[in-house]
Amino acid sequence: MSPAGTMASGGGRRMAPGTAAALVVVGAIVLGAVAAPWLTDLSPLDQDLGGLNRGPSAEHLLGTDVLGRDILARLLWGARTTLMVGTLGTLLAFALGAGVGLAAIVFGRLTETLWFAVIDLVRALPATLLGVLLIVALGSGMAPVVIALGLSYAPLVALVVRTAHAREAARDYVAAAASFGGGRLHVLVHHILPNLAGTLVTQAAIVLPRCIVTESVLSFLGLGSSPDEPTWGRMIADASRFIEKAPHAILAPIVALVVLTTALSILGGRLRRALDPTRAAVAPAEPSAAILAGEGALS
Repeated sequence: MSPAGTMASGGGRRMAPGTAAALVVVGAIVLGAVAAPWLTDLSPLDQDLGGLNRGPSAEHLLGTDVLGRDILARLLWGARTTLMVGTLGTLLAFALGAGVGLAAIVFGRLTETLWFAVIDLVRALPATLLGVLLIVALGSGMAPVVIALGLSYAPLVALVVRTAHAREAARDYVAAAASFGGGRLHVLVHHILPNLAGTLVTQAAIVLPRCIVTESVLSFLGLGSSPDEPTWGRMIADASRFIEKAPHAILAPIVALVVLTTALSILGGRLRRALDPTRAAVAPAEPSAAILAGEGALS
């Protein structure tokens, strides 16, 4: 059965209500972000200085913010930026982390030891703090934020890849491939790497919400995308000064962020169990899961 089929059926069982709800939530947010120009005819940038911090109404379903901008429009367009930056940051983190981790393994024990010593030093910094330092060095804008997210989470991915590689390398099929004359690179590419695909996919689903949260924190601190670009983190920062007068303005992006990241985390955990059913019962003790849990505490 394919992974998608396994996830849908749960090995003959129906999809859990929580998983189905999370899937609907993520789908609705993605659809809202893609269809933002058609879902509202209001611009996320147009200001109405005569209607500051107004509550929900027929004209503004979620109210207006400190500059009279429509909150629903900014929420929909902000979802575009948040999802795009988070996704690109996750892809970059996996390209760099998996590439560096596997390259270090291929080049031998000394290279692997040296590379991962550096990676352990970098991982000692919380991802958000590392992202702030990188943004200060690279400058503001969407591209620097994506690079900062990629570099911040690449060490984590590299460590997950190393752990998963060590697990696969100890199995009989690797020894059999080597006994037939397969070199280190040949065995890695043709035998081990295909079996790491499931691990990489599931960890990407777990890293993605972390990238989204980090991007929102950077935007909240004024270090994210351009000030003209609506993002959920910037919406929270703008509304935080008027939380007593206009609680609706800060509630909307906070609820959206919490709901999205929670739903992605649920799907990530479900995807991990679906692609690795033999270890579902001991998932908390799986090395890659433990690494991610530790990283979450540091972040």
